[in-house]
Amino acid sequence: MTDETEPPPESKLTRTKEKWAREGRFLTGKIVRPEDQRLPPGQHLTKDWPVLDLGVVPPISRERWRLDVYGAVEKPVFWTFAEFTSQPQAQFTSDIHCVTTWSRYDNQWQGLATRELLATCQPRDDARFVVLHSYDGYTTNLPLEDFAAEDALLAHSWSGEPLSEEHGGPVRLVVPHLYFWKSAKWLQAIEFLTEDAPGFWEVRGYHNRGDPWAEQRYSGD
Repeated sequence: MTDETEPPPESKLTRTKEKWAREGRFLTGKIVRPEDQRLPPGQHLTKDWPVLDLGVVPPISRERWRLDVYGAVEKPVFWTFAEFTSQPQAQFTSDIHCVTTWSRYDNQWQGLATRELLATCQPRDDARFVVLHSYDGYTTNLPLEDFAAEDALLAHSWSGEPLSEEHGGPVRLVVPHLYFWKSAKWLQAIEFLTEDAPGFWEVRGYHNRGDPWAEQRYSGD
């Protein structure tokens, strides 16, 4: 007999986590950027959260809010807020980067991971893009693979509190790896398409994808 406990048996999971640790990854498998590489080029850091929109803040309460998911999907979704929040919930912490050059670190979100939504609505094999429709008439487009990013979610809370109206509540999209205009506020509908359909800013000269690390701000970038 020995007082020493046996180490747990090696598994694929432990080997993977050890590899992530050597590479400096989060438990999600995402590479951690060193602090001096965390801010995309052309950005400056702020501790505030600036408010930017089209000048119209739609007064949509949680009781009146609805989300429609339709288009190139096998199972369209039509949820009330109660039905939306009854789905599996996720929490992510991520940085956000605005095309107007500010960035904010360590934002804590709660909501429905986009991958959970995809599992529910089941996009057809020919679905390639999504268009986000907002209650103020705003639209923006995303390739399906960007919408399905591992840390993308439909957020209803920020820093443990309900998402404020000025920042897109009751629900907004959060896609942290793209400029924040792609993360539509006041989300009303998600339309799955077989072909791309540029949104409000994209048809007005902004880049169609919006990768902050490549400084894809405008259509010529």
